Amino acid sequence: MRKMSHLFPVLCAVNTSSFCHGFLRPRMEGMGRAGQSCLFCLPLKIFCLLVQVIGHSNFGSIRATTCVYKGKWIYEVLISSQGLMQIGWCTLSCRFNQEEGVGDTPDSYAYDGNRVRKWNVTTTNYGKSWAAGDIVSCLIDLDEGTIAFCLNGISLGTAFDNITRGAGMAYFPAISLSFKESVAFNFGSRPLRYPLAAGRGGYRPLQDPPVADLVKARKLLGYLKNVIHLGIDVTEGKLVEKDTSMWQLQGEPTVLITLAHIFNYFAPLMCKVYLVEDVLMTFLLSILERGGAVEAHPLIQQLLDLMWLLMEEYEVHECLKQLLMSLLRAYRFSPIIPDLGLQIHYLRLTIAVLKHEKSRKYLLSNVLYPLHLLWSQFSLPTIVQPRRLQGSAGKEVKEESAEERLRRRAYERGCQRLKKRIEVVEGLQVQILKLLLNNKDRGGGEASRYIFLNKFRKFLQENASNRGNLTVLCPPEYMVCFLHRLIAALRFFWDGHKAKTPATLSSEAYVPPQLFYNGKVDYFDLQRLGGLLSHLKKTLKDDLAAKANVLIDPAELQAVTMDDLDEDEESAMSAAQSQRPSAALAIGGALARPGWLSSPTLGRANRFLSTAAVSLMNPRRPLGTLEKIKVRTLSVEQRTEEDIEGSHGNEGLLLGRPPEEPEQPITENSLLEVLDGIVMMYNLSVHQQLGKMVGVSDDVNEYAMALKDTEEKISRCPKRRRDIHEELLKSQKVFSEKLNHLSRRLAWINVTIYSKEKMQDIYWLLRVCIRTIEHGDRTGSLFAFMPEFYLSVAMNSYSALKNYFSPVNSMEELPGYEETLMRLAAILAKHFADSRIVGTDIRDSLMQALASYVCYPHSLRAVERIPEEQRISMMKNLLAPYEQRPWAQTNWILVRLWRGCGFGYRYTRLPHLLKTKPEDASLPSLQKPCPSTLLQRHMADLLRSDRDLAPSFLNSVLNQLNWAFSEFIGMIQEIQQAAERLERNFVDSRQLKVCATCFDLSVSLLRVLEMTVTLAPEIFLDWNRPSSELLLRRLAQLLNQVLNRVTAERNLFDRVVNLRLPGLESVDHYPILVAVTGILVRLLGKGGLTPSLCRAERATAVLLADPCFQLRSIQYLLGHAEPSALAAAPAAAEKRHFSLHTYTDYISTEELVKVDKMLSHLSEESKQAAATTLPTSEEDLCPICYAHPISAIFRPCSHKSCKACINQHLMNNKDCFFCKATITGVDDFTKPSSS
Repeated sequence: MRKMSHLFPVLCAVNTSSFCHGFLRPRMEGMGRAGQSCLFCLPLKIFCLLVQVIGHSNFGSIRATTCVYKGKWIYEVLISSQGLMQIGWCTLSCRFNQEEGVGDTPDSYAYDGNRVRKWNVTTTNYGKSWAAGDIVSCLIDLDEGTIAFCLNGISLGTAFDNITRGAGMAYFPAISLSFKESVAFNFGSRPLRYPLAAGRGGYRPLQDPPVADLVKARKLLGYLKNVIHLGIDVTEGKLVEKDTSMWQLQGEPTVLITLAHIFNYFAPLMCKVYLVEDVLMTFLLSILERGGAVEAHPLIQQLLDLMWLLMEEYEVHECLKQLLMSLLRAYRFSPIIPDLGLQIHYLRLTIAVLKHEKSRKYLLSNVLYPLHLLWSQFSLPTIVQPRRLQGSAGKEVKEESAEERLRRRAYERGCQRLKKRIEVVEGLQVQILKLLLNNKDRGGGEASRYIFLNKFRKFLQENASNRGNLTVLCPPEYMVCFLHRLIAALRFFWDGHKAKTPATLSSEAYVPPQLFYNGKVDYFDLQRLGGLLSHLKKTLKDDLAAKANVLIDPAELQAVTMDDLDEDEESAMSAAQSQRPSAALAIGGALARPGWLSSPTLGRANRFLSTAAVSLMNPRRPLGTLEKIKVRTLSVEQRTEEDIEGSHGNEGLLLGRPPEEPEQPITENSLLEVLDGIVMMYNLSVHQQLGKMVGVSDDVNEYAMALKDTEEKISRCPKRRRDIHEELLKSQKVFSEKLNHLSRRLAWINVTIYSKEKMQDIYWLLRVCIRTIEHGDRTGSLFAFMPEFYLSVAMNSYSALKNYFSPVNSMEELPGYEETLMRLAAILAKHFADSRIVGTDIRDSLMQALASYVCYPHSLRAVERIPEEQRISMMKNLLAPYEQRPWAQTNWILVRLWRGCGFGYRYTRLPHLLKTKPEDASLPSLQKPCPSTLLQRHMADLLRSDRDLAPSFLNSVLNQLNWAFSEFIGMIQEIQQAAERLERNFVDSRQLKVCATCFDLSVSLLRVLEMTVTLAPEIFLDWNRPSSELLLRRLAQLLNQVLNRVTAERNLFDRVVNLRLPGLESVDHYPILVAVTGILVRLLGKGGLTPSLCRAERATAVLLADPCFQLRSIQYLLGHAEPSALAAAPAAAEKRHFSLHTYTDYISTEELVKVDKMLSHLSEESKQAAATTLPTSEEDLCPICYAHPISAIFRPCSHKSCKACINQHLMNNKDCFFCKATITGVDDFTKPSSS
């Protein structure tokens, strides 16, 4: 005999450090020691409604409050996720922690379907692998001392025997599960899904079923069926059989009175979840089993009418609630069979119930939200694999064997069959959403669509406000399914409205900009492009009045939030809200009560619902002829249908239309809000989920390569090494099983997430965002009101189309692909430096998106196709000074426009990295060079024509180069010092990453300087231009510093490069030396695009005049070592010296010839300069740099320095070096000749 058999067995969670809320506390009487709630467990989340448990720690454990010590017992566990879990039984003495759970201690026994093992201190193979949606039956026989498990009703065999029994030994249901894993328990409060397992051998659920009520309910249901099957033949006065599908609740008072008597006893029973699921749901499902469309079974509608007429309102509400929740559970926890027949069956019944208007409105108002409860019924879990889909989806090899070909074709056929069945399920899901979006069912209350809108907005608010709280958020896999079905339903209604009115097709849909500032749609606390909404209302109130005829309520200008409003205003709002009808009145009317059904003796039949029309509209508020409209932000609960759709001069959601928008509405206003919600949904979690699923394909390829490698090792393994051969066979089996599992999962993902139809949905969403941004941009300053997520979704959806859906589907096949690329390019080019956008994160995202855009040939060509004015404006913004703004991405964009044109700059991967493991080829940085000569030409024209732009831009580039290279040298000094210490130490990986980043920045800045010198050399060499001489001297100084640091023999750079530390792979001689060489060749050359002879001599003179210049650094480029190094040691002669001649695959012969000529030219010029240079006394040297003679005198203080130092100083500061007086002018200084 069991303890507490009459109580609901629940799970308890008690932790010494954190109390788990949702604790279910049963009555304590009769429990004794065996029923005490004293389990130690880790943080978990328990949902009372479904007895659902979610792991909130590394490996949390939990047990029930009810135990058994004799007899045969069973409970079911509904698997919600297929991760690491151990399910079974434990005793009161078991103690668990984050390392040891159920099955890891004596007297605890568990089954783990993730690793396919059983656990009791030790572990062995057992059972089959489970998946989300499976049901595990846990059986214990305390008479025989055995424990067994079943998976979806199929016995897995006895897992444990001879378990400990006797005095003081009682067993509790228990589970241990990893973080975010979830299950739901059924101890018998609801019908067991697999009663055959329960009935086999006399196993009983821990909670007894309501046997008496079951007998009564089934008998009453039989009476109800008899009434429906029979009719009265008035002419002959006898009963006749009738077709139940044609039965209607009309006429025949005797029939209705009989039904009223039946419901007098049947209705109270339908408030119990067990009876609803076992009796009512089974009966309704049997009606649909006859086949045909749902519309072909009006009997369900008639039965629902009967329930609303003959049952008390609270009884109908509870019955419908339990019915829908039972359908939800049945859908979620149905095993995935090839034809998905169970899921289709439950969806059909859901549709049949929701087709009943009054039932639909009640369920929509009270049951179907939170939305993840609704959509968990509609979404097939993306982590589940179809059971019988065989084959492998590994990376194809060039030579495919006959066996591999057969397996691949079988796999593809299985994918096609799966796709067809899933399309059926998705079609039913869309039908459900069409019912919920119905706006014509205004019988007795608000239409379904407006109930849905308010609930939908609340759902979005909860998910936007709790992005860090995983237990509150809608699971992302459900959100993905919901998004696609909602898009299909929305486009259906959008195009249906177009057929009736001169509106816009859904293919041209967008969200009008007035939704963002008129307060009709609540965007919660989401960031706007221009900052906080309260700030925008204050700063742009005049623009709103002038452009949109909108006046912001003064109360909102005084209060940051609605909570700060005056008490009078709050009371007025509450009074206005109290005048609106309650939600109960919004569910529609009831059947008219027949006059003859008025006898007080008929009990429940004596009640009826009034069919009097109830108006949901507030008194209309005519706008009159006022030019300005005062608006206030409305919360979700405050809005009515009139606030959404508008009426009699009130434009509803379109209030405050700017002159740039058309007068004719593009569709129904309510559909615009649905569209806006779809965009927000994608931003909340859909994009992240799309990216997450891509990893499955990578895993498949990795396991396929591992399996192939293992098979090759088996073929080469010597026969005498049986031990190695056996281990290889074990590895082959593991890899093969994992590959098959991942291949099935990949098939599911490709059908449900990455199919062509889903790709078209994301593409449609991208185009919606592009049109919305374009329309918002036309409103001028009001563009700042647009939420940031519109720009984020535009960028992320394009990224998803390009990176996630290929190679299965190609973006290039989408209609209007080239035009869409160009329009998105125009948005990125215009708004990455838009002053109306103030958020740092969104500005960085725009910059990164543009940087990625110019890395790919097809998208770069789209940038080149945007209007010339926009291209020039983009380049001008890119050439803005680097100070006080994030410049790294800007510089990267310029580098990408140049890559492929620079000296030795045609590589995709650096030469020294070719032998290393290849990186992800889809990364923007690993794309083949695709320079843009058109944008280069725009850059050259801007630098030549704008005499202020070029000096400020180049000065900032030189400043950043000086900083980046100095930081790099400082860091490699620290790294070298750490490496030379005798004690073992580790260099911080973050420091290595920063060091490599500074090196990469230095190289990219040098490439931008090379680009500038090539395209517009006169900026440095035409000394008639202001600052040209200074820029040239600064450039020469930096180039010499870089060369000296990198080329010195046995220097710091060499030692760090030779360490080959992980994280510093990109640090090498080649990238930085070829960049410097490219600048020198362009400055000193005498042909083509290079400067004239006079300018080349000027550049040579400046380079040689720099005190840091060393000819050996130039010689180092061609492998000419120093004489001292050659005579040092014999071992040193064997060391390979750097030379550009060894990189003939990357540097052309013509480029090498130019370097040879440059070396000869500098060698000759340096000899002449050394012969003609007179010694300079220390007194005549500049007191700042001590490198150049004094050549300038300051006014009015008369202090002196060289021109280079004072010109560089005056670019940033006007104060004297020495006395801090303001310098008003600089004159040439010539030392007077001595007497």
